[in-house]
Amino acid sequence: MKIDPLTKKEMNSWPKEPLINLSSPFVDERGSIQPLVDLMMKSAVMINSKAGSLRANHYHKTDWHYCYVISGQIEYFYRKFNSKKEPEIIIVDQGSMVFTPPMVEHCMKFPVETLFLTLSRNPRDQETYEADVVRVNLVDDQDSISWKPNDK
Repeated sequence: MKIDPLTKKEMNSWPKEPLINLSSPFVDERGSIQPLVDLMMKSAVMINSKAGSLRANHYHKTDWHYCYVISGQIEYFYRKFNSKKEPEIIIVDQGSMVFTPPMVEHCMKFPVETLFLTLSRNPRDQETYEADVVRVNLVDDQDSISWKPNDK
């Protein structure tokens, strides 16, 4: 797969590990500011997930995203695209953030109700999203609820 120079430059700025070590917040008498992501992106969404639900179970061809947990917890499963290995798992607690580059199969399970931000490279309109996402069965959980485009 040939990678264009712009993408290669972008890849050099990606974290080397999924779980992000956040920098220290700026603190003064007014409170604090926690830096999260200083990259150009086209989507910022806030997602609420009910306890026991399942999200993702896919990979993105070109998109990357950071997920910052505001409250709750994510059981984050991941592995390289097309790998036959068992997925690795990271527990992402409140105040922590995980990064997913393109071509990484990932799935999120929510043991408790969880509110998180997703900050992404690509826009989140349905047409762009569907053209970039490939669904997989990384985690098979019959009792979980997963998002579908027609849910309201």
